[in-house]
Amino acid sequence: MAITCFIRYQIDPFQRDAFDEYARNWGRIIPRCGGHLVGYFLPHEGTNDIAWGLIAFESLAAYEAYRARLRTDAEARDNFALAQAKRFILREERTFTEVVDGTFGVAPVHASAATT
Repeated sequence: MAITCFIRYQIDPFQRDAFDEYARNWGRIIPRCGGHLVGYFLPHEGTNDIAWGLIAFESLAAYEAYRARLRTDAEARDNFALAQAKRFILREERTFTEVVDGTFGVAPVHASAATT
């Protein structure tokens, strides 16, 4: 994947379960509409109101085609409506990044393998 869309959400920490439902819904919708879902992430420790969604694409053109498919997908429209009705997303920011070759998906080196 050439680019990844990092979506930073400021969420209502008292509606964490509602955001969880919203994110799980995207788990079905995003792949169907052409995005490579890397994952959604809820706060666990520390700051309790920041969540992330990461979706990868071959290009910005592929992202634009994905966005067009989202607009015509009934379940996507319902999920957007859920967020608007429950108001658990307070702010949303999108940043597009590209991976640095040789740095993504690198498995850890186990201590025993590093010493042999």
